[in-house]
Amino acid sequence: MAEQAALAMPPLTVLAEDEAIFRDSVREFAEAQIRPHVREMDEHAKIPASLITQLFDLGVMGIEIPEAYGGAGGTFFHSIVGVEALSRVDASVGVLVDVQNTLCINAVLRWATEAQKQRYLPRLAASWVGAYALSEAGSGSDAFALQTRAVADGDDYVLTGQKLWITNGNEANLFIVLATVKPEAGYKGITAFLVERDMPGFTVGKKEDKLGIRASSTCELLFDGCRVPRANVLGEVGKGYKVAIETLNEGRIGIGAQMLGLAQAALDHAIRYTKERRQFGKAIAEFQAVQHQVARMAIDVETARLTVYNAARLRDAGKPFLTEAAMCKLLASEVAERCASMAVNLFGGYGFTKDYPVEKLYRDAKIGQIYEGTTNMQLTTIAKALLG
Repeated sequence: MAEQAALAMPPLTVLAEDEAIFRDSVREFAEAQIRPHVREMDEHAKIPASLITQLFDLGVMGIEIPEAYGGAGGTFFHSIVGVEALSRVDASVGVLVDVQNTLCINAVLRWATEAQKQRYLPRLAASWVGAYALSEAGSGSDAFALQTRAVADGDDYVLTGQKLWITNGNEANLFIVLATVKPEAGYKGITAFLVERDMPGFTVGKKEDKLGIRASSTCELLFDGCRVPRANVLGEVGKGYKVAIETLNEGRIGIGAQMLGLAQAALDHAIRYTKERRQFGKAIAEFQAVQHQVARMAIDVETARLTVYNAARLRDAGKPFLTEAAMCKLLASEVAERCASMAVNLFGGYGFTKDYPVEKLYRDAKIGQIYEGTTNMQLTTIAKALLG
């Protein structure tokens, strides 16, 4: 009985065969096709269009899209291990794929009409990049203090306003935009819209010059009387807050996976370097103080992996995962910063230069505690679940 139970419930970090094959194929692609260009992408603050095409060809830009719509027909967990594997090489590419899958495609799968799915899912699987536009200048953590307006006009809604800090803004063809149709109704006036890049009155504005994940575009969006067909309302009018909240809950697991991959990269580099670097006649990995630092990094990474995988498994199982998503996002982002910082320390002076990879990991790690809900917002979510 005990043996049968163990077989039915494998260890959390043991992947099913299809999951392992998918992870390994993404990892091999990342090593061969992304790693040679990481520094160039960081310096130029751009992911080449040719690389994005390769990501579509690999199937990682439509992981959960059913095969009937041209996608890979995978699970949410496949998305998570894919983002982790990419972020182990470059967190900018990791977040491009993360936003595509856990925010944009996830929202379309859950809330779109069949006509909307028929129009957008095949494109998102084949060539269209997606973006998720919620944040504004006055509504960061206070996500529903939106100023972007949507006014009904015949068969259209007319959108006016500005969005800030939108990931994938430079590359995206489809934007999920949150706007209010009735400001006096508060969050009950918020509505989600499917906005195509070439819709009149919509432009992509300034691209931010960032500390980290520089190759990932972060842009301003401008809506100047942008006409969006009523048929492009995602979900129900006035229920956009529900679309936003439930999508972000899953997106946080994706950010956890991104930060997990980054933390694993820091550990990988630290192990490799400390075995090679010699001081006082021997490798610094032979010094107990260094061994203890590496061991703590490994403990951190394993802990983060357990929380990320657990949250993703809960989501796929249809179980409640709100608290676990907040926990994994918070923990993995803090682990990424600690591990990246320790890797810089272990590399010494070399770690502070751009000729070695760990300084970039250190810059890339910081965003994990900020976007898709700050650390304080995650703590608030967790505390509410515990205390009511």
